[in-house]
Amino acid sequence: MNPIRTLLTALLLLCPVASPAFAQQEILRDPEVYEKEFFQKRCGITQFEPGFIIRQDINNDGLTDMVANQGAVNCDGERGPDCNEDGCPYNFYLQVKEGGYFMIATAQIYGYDFVQRFGNMVLAMKMHPRFCERPAGSDPCIVTSRIRGAQFFTISAK
Repeated sequence: MNPIRTLLTALLLLCPVASPAFAQQEILRDPEVYEKEFFQKRCGITQFEPGFIIRQDINNDGLTDMVANQGAVNCDGERGPDCNEDGCPYNFYLQVKEGGYFMIATAQIYGYDFVQRFGNMVLAMKMHPRFCERPAGSDPCIVTSRIRGAQFFTISAK
């Protein structure tokens, strides 16, 4: 497969909101409540593990943002009901100065680290190896992205 096409496919998984829908993005008072209500309506018995909600500044603006790891939920005894060979859904929310949050992306990943590169904090997302032109069973692909404004910018994929 073409490396450019593979990287574009990986970026589409991030669902950036640089589209007309972005202008209509709903501001949520607290995305943790929104995420938990989603699973409580979907599941008979719902348990949220530590790490379901991660609060940290992911876009370097000084405001505490939020990441929901849907792999850290048990729905009727099934851990991460939407997880598959590509990983688990992570929803990324940015906090706005006026109050509230909006979702900027959803990514199907194995996990991420928030690391400093050249003075900036960036997300190093662990993704299925195919996003780096490697066969299944290989080491995960690491897609490093910086968030500026409300957009993900891919720095590298290796």
